[in-house]
Amino acid sequence: MKNLNYQLRELCRQNRDGGFSTQATRSRILDLIASQLHALGYRHMQPKSLKPKHAEALVAHWRGQGISIGTLKNRLAALRWWAGKVNKQNVITRDNAAYGIGSRTYVAEHSKAQTLDETKLGSIADEYARMSVRLQAAFGLRREEAIKFRPGYAMQGDQIQLKARWTKGGRARTVPITNDEQRNLLEQAKALARGGSLIPADRNYVQQLRRYEHQTIRAGLTKLHGLRHGYAQRRYQELTGNLCPAQGGTPSRDLTPEQRAIDTQARLKISSELGHVREAITAVYLGR
Repeated sequence: MKNLNYQLRELCRQNRDGGFSTQATRSRILDLIASQLHALGYRHMQPKSLKPKHAEALVAHWRGQGISIGTLKNRLAALRWWAGKVNKQNVITRDNAAYGIGSRTYVAEHSKAQTLDETKLGSIADEYARMSVRLQAAFGLRREEAIKFRPGYAMQGDQIQLKARWTKGGRARTVPITNDEQRNLLEQAKALARGGSLIPADRNYVQQLRRYEHQTIRAGLTKLHGLRHGYAQRRYQELTGNLCPAQGGTPSRDLTPEQRAIDTQARLKISSELGHVREAITAVYLGR
């Protein structure tokens, strides 16, 4: 392991800001950044060696790779965290626009939904990780929620109950069980978990997260957030009887007053099921 990679890993270990998922993501991003700085010719760096030229070189490298705005912002956030921990806050410009990075698009212009490739899914050796991916697709769960999922607790009649400590923002919520396929999947998850969660007894959350990431990448399953998009779009069609705008359905501006009322109610319900508090966020999944 290169020296900077090791020192940044230690920096993360000594400063456990945020939840487990946030910590794991930050550590992974900083490990990537350290390796990329080395490849860009910045050798023998230490955490306190961080300078504006390093940020500029990294951003230029990332932009050349065609990385999305959202990913660029996440990586800059990790850089700012690093800079803050070594008292060099001013090294990284606070305004992303200074690096030529614009705003994200919060209205889907085309569908980002993803369906599970059963062949690829079958190549995941870890049965717990494989079940977590299936739950993501069936109920629109976030990755952390699907890994921490405890079937024995969650299965409550015609819905699943997600504990606050499993979820982003600590917001407990329910998601309806609407078909036999979902119910059968939950029974399989319950049998696998044996009264516990989808984290094996010999691992903790971070260890299982890393195993999940490694195995899904090896299987060629990427951008699995698209499974939430798929769930949202299926639910929209179930609730309204129509395709959403991101799938080629009628744009909101062209709906009749009656259709608009149905559209709004569906979006509110889907937003709640996905763990959001604003109806507006559904535009990311459904279009507008």
